[in-house]
This record gives sequence, C-alpha cells and structure tokens, in this order.
Amino acid sequence: MDPDKVLIAGGGIGGLAAALALAQKGIASLVLEKASKLGEIGAGIQLGPNAFHCFDRLGVGEAARGMAVYIDSLRLMDAIADGEITHIDLGDKFRARFGNPYAVVHRGDLHGVLLKACQDHSLIDLRTQAQVDGYDQDGSSVTAMLGNGDTVKGRALIGADGLWSNVRGQVAGDGAPRVSGHTTYRSVIPLEQMPEDLRWNAATLWAGPKCHIVHYPLSGWKVFNLVVTYHNHAPEPVAGKPVPVEEVRRGFTHVCERAQNIIRHGKDWHMWVLCDRDPIDQWVDGRVALLGDAAHPMMQYMAQGACMAMEDAVCLADSLSRYDSLEAGLATYKTRRVLRTARVQLMSRAMGDHVYHPDGPHAALRNVLMNAKSQDQWLDTLEWLYGGNGLD
Repeated sequence: MDPDKVLIAGGGIGGLAAALALAQKGIASLVLEKASKLGEIGAGIQLGPNAFHCFDRLGVGEAARGMAVYIDSLRLMDAIADGEITHIDLGDKFRARFGNPYAVVHRGDLHGVLLKACQDHSLIDLRTQAQVDGYDQDGSSVTAMLGNGDTVKGRALIGADGLWSNVRGQVAGDGAPRVSGHTTYRSVIPLEQMPEDLRWNAATLWAGPKCHIVHYPLSGWKVFNLVVTYHNHAPEPVAGKPVPVEEVRRGFTHVCERAQNIIRHGKDWHMWVLCDRDPIDQWVDGRVALLGDAAHPMMQYMAQGACMAMEDAVCLADSLSRYDSLEAGLATYKTRRVLRTARVQLMSRAMGDHVYHPDGPHAALRNVLMNAKSQDQWLDTLEWLYGGNGLD
C-alpha cells in the first residue's frame, strides 16, 4: 500500500466526497469501507444550493444535476388546522440569489454518482470489508488498524465513519451519541398511491404537536418519499428496524385527517431513533481528522447532514492544498468548519423544538412569525446557509 495516500475511514457520501475533493487537488486516497459493498440505504435527501456548489467543486455537477428533482417550494403546513402556514418559493429569484437550485434526490442515486466518479479516478482506491477500529501515528504517518487484524499505512487518516465513528472515539473520546427521543419512520409511496390533492412539487412539512410529516417527489416523479417523526421519548438508538403501519399511525392520531391519510398509504415502514451530539472543537489529532457525521452529527431538521459533509470534504482538500505541513492543513480545516457546523447542529435542534413540534400558543406564535415573512425576507434569512459552500 502506498504510504503517501490519505486514508479515509468510511465510504458513505462524506467519505467519497472527501476522496473526490482530494483528487481534484492531486492528492491520492484510499477509502476503507466496513461493508462488503459500497452503497447507501435510505430514500430521499434534500439538497440546498450549497450542495450544488460542492458538486461543482467535486467535478460531478453535471451528473448530480441530471438525477435531481427540482421542486418549486418548501411548504410548511399546520398538521392540526390543515392549512398552509408559509412557503418559500424556490424559483428564479431563489436560484439567482444563491447561484444554484434546491432539489431532492434518492440517497442511493447521489451515492452512486459519487461512487462512479471515485471508481473512474486514478488517484482513488476503494477497499471494502475494511472497518477501521483505531489508529497509531508516529509524526510522519498514520497506521489504521482494521477489524480483521490488517493494518494500512498512510500520510493521514480522515474519519468519515459516521455517527458511531471509531475514529472519533480515539480523537475525541466523548462517549456515545445523544439519543434525542425522536423516532423517524420512512417509507416510499408509488406516485399513483399518493393522495391526488397532495401531489405537490414541493418539499412539504406538516408540523404538529410532538410530530411532523415530510413528503416530496423522487426518482423522476415515480414515487413520493415519506418521512414521519414522532417525539415519543424513545430511550435507545434504533436503525432501520421494520415496523407495521399501525405503530407508525399511533403517533399521529391527533393530526388532521388529510395528514393521517398520507401515512395510511405508506408500505414497508422502517424506523430510526434519531441521535446527535453536542458541538466539539476536538476534530483533529495530529494527522487524523474527523469529517461529516463523525465530526458533527445533527438532527434532520435543517436537511443539511449530507450537505455539511460535502462542504467538509471541499474545505479539507482546499486547506491541505494551502500548506506544505499536513498538520497545519488539518488544523486550518477544523478552524474553518467548526463554527459553521456547530451553528447547523444547534439550529437543527432548535428547528425541531420551535418549528416542527410545538403545541398551543407556542405553535400559534410560530405560525404568526413565519407567515409574516416576505419572500425577500426568507432569502435574507437563508443567506448564511445557502450563499456559499462553507469556504468563504
């Protein structure tokens, strides 16, 4: 194995984006993925303009744009009163302001675009069945210790190994993630089974007391992605467990009939108990750095998890290319990313509390404040997030 390669633990969206970003700067890498094959589970993912800024920097802009569904608006609905609270127009004015569109894609399709680009690039090697359990470093190199007993040496190690990152366990040593108590259920509905009066070209959020429902079209309008979340104080992490529709419906008996009807059409439901972490600034240990969910796992409520991971990747490569010293490049990467990602982590929690799940006067205040904003004011509000790729 070439000891001049950067080792990347994790072959998800963040890890592959890191490999591509490094390759754009002429830096070779080896992606170490614990699974037996490279792929992504899950369904839909929302992509703000900042994601498209990153696609262009990663060299996959055309391919990414080709598999996206471009929605017209973000719609916030009142799940109790059954009416629109507000919406954000994603048309020409939005695109002109932020230089790119807002879109939704299938997570697997996005991963596939990144994977093909990595497979086609001579500076990127991919290795499966290679779980990184820990590392050693000696000041000039890093040795990744794999779960099968093998070791791999490289010039640096990037921990892009997700929420339960082994690399983070050694870099930060801050224990297990925080269990939020919010349980998310996911399904995909064929277009013809989606209630006809709800087949909107929008990312739609129905907000209710301790619950919400999100739906939007996917895969060239063949299906609708459906994600429903119930704040049920779930005590333990769960990932991808199949559940019957009756269990899903239990958390939504108090919402309006139209919102309940969406859930009835869902099939093959799977559940996740959401976890995140408090922001930290201990991302780097010598020649080892964290990226994506390993660095800053966040709640889903700003739809920025994958976007932040791709921004990390672009910033990492940019920072390393600025310095002869690898350690200086990693330290700069951390400095440039910590506050932006901390803001998204904390605002994602706040969005759950104050936009997605409030009740009574709290919800009424949300409705009044959000309905009062003009479209120009919404664009001003979103400038910090969508106006750049995290490098500015």
